[in-house]
Amino acid sequence: MRWFTRGDLDGFFGLALDNLVQLLLIDGLCRFVLGMSPDLLYGRVLPGAAMSLLVGNAFYSWQAMQLAKKTGRTDVCALPYGINTVSLFAHVFLIMLPAKLAAQAAGVADPVRVAWQAGLIATLASGLIELLGATVAEKVRKATPRAALLSTLSGIALGFISLGFLFRTYAHPWVGLPVLAVVLLTYFGRVRWKGGIPGGFIAVALGTLIAWVSGLTPQGPMPHGAGFRLPIPVLSDIWDSIRGGHLVTYLSVIIPMGLFNVLGSLQNIESAEVAGDSYATAPSLAVNGLGSIVAALFGSAFPTTIYIGHPGWKALGARAGYSVANGLFATLVCLTGSLAYLAWAIPIDAGMAIVLWIGLVITAQAFAAVPREQAPAVVVGILPGVAAWGAMLAKHGLRAGGLGSPGRPFDATIVPAFERADTWITGAFALEQGFIFSAMCLSAATVEIIGRRFGYAAAWLLGAAAASALGLCHSWAFTPADTTFSLTPAWPYAAGYAAMAGILLLARWCTEPVDGQGH
Repeated sequence: MRWFTRGDLDGFFGLALDNLVQLLLIDGLCRFVLGMSPDLLYGRVLPGAAMSLLVGNAFYSWQAMQLAKKTGRTDVCALPYGINTVSLFAHVFLIMLPAKLAAQAAGVADPVRVAWQAGLIATLASGLIELLGATVAEKVRKATPRAALLSTLSGIALGFISLGFLFRTYAHPWVGLPVLAVVLLTYFGRVRWKGGIPGGFIAVALGTLIAWVSGLTPQGPMPHGAGFRLPIPVLSDIWDSIRGGHLVTYLSVIIPMGLFNVLGSLQNIESAEVAGDSYATAPSLAVNGLGSIVAALFGSAFPTTIYIGHPGWKALGARAGYSVANGLFATLVCLTGSLAYLAWAIPIDAGMAIVLWIGLVITAQAFAAVPREQAPAVVVGILPGVAAWGAMLAKHGLRAGGLGSPGRPFDATIVPAFERADTWITGAFALEQGFIFSAMCLSAATVEIIGRRFGYAAAWLLGAAAASALGLCHSWAFTPADTTFSLTPAWPYAAGYAAMAGILLLARWCTEPVDGQGH
């Protein structure tokens, strides 16, 4: 297998755009929510992100080439890798912003630096959790029904990828819909453009051209770059964060998010195996954790993850080169200060249809890769992820309406207003916290119920009860600008899951099969 193929160019456009979106989010949230100075953002955070992306992408490309050599195949696709979107928002709104507000209230001279240091220790701890998780993840993977692993991933793909970009497509339809047509024609229609031009390049070029002609881009004056910055270790700031007690203060967010990253990466490895590329679990997760550790050591407050979407990139024809190219692109963007120029010149709308397509492929895979009778279990596993995205959308709406600020913080007074509109927002907030656990347990239990293995189904539900009792599931509390894990026992949910398990254990004696087959 060659290091770079024609399909790698398509894969690069899609994955690089996805990573660019994350970098733009970091840029916007750090500057406008946290108030970071250009020196801190462009001199520490983005170079640290570059180091983490380069390390991971280089390894996963090498890993793909090794698998190709071992199997003699030429169609091996590297695991996609990048900054975790869910963790990005969690670190900003649940760790860094509260740390900044607490530092301001205490009269600290530089509260923004305190917020950044809190993000560093959270990222370092997340990487360590991922490293530890690598030692047991394969056992979890083997014990979990495939429908549960893939459907949980599909919930994330459908909510956090497909629907978000679908909104954006229809917000600027004169750009989004023509680009979507190119993507659907290229990848679902399975055609090749004359002249051998990659479909991903055509989509991005067409979208950029329409955006410029229509006046959507550029917005504002041409930015001034921050100049070239080398990544520098920030060990003293990490030590200051440890001494400041941030590790203990935000443990209720750090532990669940670290476990979330482990399980999410595990599901992506399973998804890759279904698509034909079987990677060893332990080294894949270990390097994922190492990437987050490198991020923290060099100044990035945001952990990395094995990305969702391997089957989609593989279907594009991407192999190993797209991952290397993505790492080099992210490094160049972060170290040269050119991120602002790219955001100014190339709209996200120009290539978002590629990422939307990836979400569609992941969702479709969950149904195609399991027996037909397990389709209901896939739907059950998708719902918590979509619910979590809906809860996030509701909170974005509240913040857009002026809530979530020190003067108007989130609190219990918002709940009655939602309920009067027949929106049971506390249920959404409960589903959001630890949804990857509840989705897996509910989907796995449904698989076992379909197979009339009621004892196994009860065991999965007791697992959900235990996660709730430990505060890893459904345990939430208001922060000034968000909702967060409280890491306290969620007893009502633990009791509910235990009751479900009890009913299933009694089913052997209280029910009889309607088709004549035994339990």
